Amino acid sequence: MGSRTCDLVGQVDPAQSFDTQALLRYASANVIGFPPNPSLFTISQFGHGQSNPTFLIEVCSGTLAKKYVLRKKPCGNLLASAHAVEREYEVLHALSTHSVVPVPKVFCLCTDSSVIGTPFYIMEYLEGRIFVDPMLPDVLPERRRVIYRAVAQALAGLHSADVDIVGLGNYGKRMNYCKRQVERWAKQYLLSTGEGKSRRNPKMLELADWLRQHIPLEDSSGATAGLVHGDFRIDNVVFHPIEDRVIGILDWELSTLGNQMCDVAYSCLGFIVNIASESIEENNGFELTSFPDGVPSLSNYLGDYCSAAGRPWPIEQWKFYIAFSLFRGASIYAGVHCRWIMEVTVPDALGKRLIPSLELHGRLSKENLFSLSTLQLRQA
Repeated sequence: MGSRTCDLVGQVDPAQSFDTQALLRYASANVIGFPPNPSLFTISQFGHGQSNPTFLIEVCSGTLAKKYVLRKKPCGNLLASAHAVEREYEVLHALSTHSVVPVPKVFCLCTDSSVIGTPFYIMEYLEGRIFVDPMLPDVLPERRRVIYRAVAQALAGLHSADVDIVGLGNYGKRMNYCKRQVERWAKQYLLSTGEGKSRRNPKMLELADWLRQHIPLEDSSGATAGLVHGDFRIDNVVFHPIEDRVIGILDWELSTLGNQMCDVAYSCLGFIVNIASESIEENNGFELTSFPDGVPSLSNYLGDYCSAAGRPWPIEQWKFYIAFSLFRGASIYAGVHCRWIMEVTVPDALGKRLIPSLELHGRLSKENLFSLSTLQLRQA
């Protein structure tokens, strides 16, 4: 069935709370059609997979009831270039205005941190379904194949967007994406690990060196360049409430221009590894060998993508793209774990300990986050 978007919200995390009246004043002045003096104004927080805290705004005025989504930077010290809600707003505005790529409409961007503490933007709320578990346990087998085909087609449609026509021609550098990304995530990993932080795994450094030596030639030629989502997976898309079609692609924090094969490989990790916390000890997070009936094989999923995108298969140096996806994922997890360590060990002004929400593939414990950042390297 999938989780309804409205069922993924709960109470606001105290560590991410903000001045709701300041938000109300700002939204009333900057969002067209936002009720200025609502009889009801409530804020709840989405709890699934949000590195940038995301909130549901519900507002009523008389018989008028509306829902919006607010997405903001987290509080605290952040790694350079991380949590760029300004870039999310830019790409969503361009795609919703000038393309048929399914994304929520955006209404305003606030870069003034004095309003609610960090920059944020407000966008359209999409009523639909999100499939948190990529194995689709509550879906009939015959519909699983249709759902995955829709995911592959959504990625192909995203990649088909003409960035020059939609106004994203300067959204990033098109050439040498993999080369820059390897260096970026290697640097982020070093910043996130070491003394007083997560334990540094030497296999990460070995893998970074291997990646540097195997950059695909197409990366420098721009042959596979275009819009890159950066975090495309099944639980980052919203499906229609009852139809098996994608109505929205979410979480554009890592989007840019670059080598689109990195997007394809990252979207395939669910066919290759299982990092669900309950499965880590069972299979070390690696080498999925069986899938529920109806979930396509990796080759079938790639076939659907290539057919929709008009690209041939096989892709040369596929091993590089998968290895890079694992490397980047491990670096991200290390960064999340590092931030957790900093927040639970640095007292706030009242001497209290900060306990943030750990929201990456669901709510995870400190131990699980560390496991996820290292298990992906055991067979690197």
